Amino acid sequence: MKPAFLRLVTCAISVLSITAVAQSSSPPAGLPAAPSAAGSSAADPAGPVATNPTGTKVGTINIQEAIFASNEGQRDFETLSKKFEPKQTELKGMNDEIESLKKQLNAQGEKLNDASRGTLVKQIETKQKQFDRSRQDAMDDAQNQQNEIAQRILQKMAPLIVKYAGENSFGVIIDTSNPWPNGPVLWAGPAVDITRPIVDSYNVQSGVPAPPKPAAGARPTTPGTKPLTAPGAPITPTPKPRGTQPPK
Repeated sequence: MKPAFLRLVTCAISVLSITAVAQSSSPPAGLPAAPSAAGSSAADPAGPVATNPTGTKVGTINIQEAIFASNEGQRDFETLSKKFEPKQTELKGMNDEIESLKKQLNAQGEKLNDASRGTLVKQIETKQKQFDRSRQDAMDDAQNQQNEIAQRILQKMAPLIVKYAGENSFGVIIDTSNPWPNGPVLWAGPAVDITRPIVDSYNVQSGVPAPPKPAAGARPTTPGTKPLTAPGAPITPTPKPRGTQPPK
């Protein structure tokens, strides 16, 4: 399942053009307008962001990975995942009960009279509907909260992207969160990827310490990816792997 926040992020920074942002009167959502070559106005006490309006280099960034890989993202998505653990346990119990009733129906179905069999079938259908509704509500709730985390981080990360692009003569930065053919990038080498520098800069700016490393022998987990034991997708979506691959 494609994360809803990924759609939001992709819309915000699908193709980030420094010069286009500078010339546009209404920059994309979540992105600051790049300052002009003339510098900042008197109302800007922070001074101008270093940019090169004549930059011609094309760079890439995996926005989704940058958000998840930041110390703040790891912390907040892990907190969110733990928050939904009780709901996951509840849904697992509901699903186990449904599976038990199904096994009972399969084992005793031919031995039951029509009334008893109909009652059991109705019971399974009712519990399945309750499970599906509860699970969908939980997924929607988790997705909304994940969106809020991602948008909050993106709003603070966007100025760093603009600043880094200007300082390093990039004219265009393209998001590679959505791999080809669903995304705009057929192939891109690591030399033009600015994800890691942006994450490092964001970690310094945020002041959030790196999460503790897992104990020796422990299986590492990615924030927000703990799946339900019940069939179907996890409550919190799994981020897609970094990078893009050319077609075979």
